[in-house]
Amino acid sequence: MSHWPIVSHMPGLYVVMGVCGSGKSLIGALLARALGMEFVEGDAYHSPENVARMSAGIPLTDEDRQAWLAAIATRLDDGRRAGLGLVVSCSALKRSYRDVLRAGRADVQFVYLEGTRALLEQRLAGRRGHFMPSSLLDSQFAILEPPTPDEHVWVSNIGEPPEVIVARLVARSLSQ
Repeated sequence: MSHWPIVSHMPGLYVVMGVCGSGKSLIGALLARALGMEFVEGDAYHSPENVARMSAGIPLTDEDRQAWLAAIATRLDDGRRAGLGLVVSCSALKRSYRDVLRAGRADVQFVYLEGTRALLEQRLAGRRGHFMPSSLLDSQFAILEPPTPDEHVWVSNIGEPPEVIVARLVARSLSQ
């Protein structure tokens, strides 16, 4: 993996989003390191009940996600108050989920990791030690509402190497 020098700029709030297997945790952690910010794994905010559901291959409902999204929104607020910036991974599959995270937080920048189903299936087939089974990919695609232009989301193709994705994201953050 490449190591980037930590850049100096105004701290921001970033949500790295996408379906399972898109690389949210990897890209989020690398982006946070490159920007000199803390990285928060959004999956850590799921309730034990939600983790058990997903582990059993049961897709979460909008109701199941409410407390999880509220906890991530609170963590974004904590990051803003600290003034240090924050990068969070969160699937944020529906616009309504993104609206919860951006409500009262105009400074949140979403990064959508977009990829083909074939690439995602390949990645999930090789993934070990994660509670989210590859069988849930279909349910994630079924509810996915790709960001629309009015949301001003940065889109990254996950077919690119992680270092290239992060370098582009860092450059974009510096141009803001």
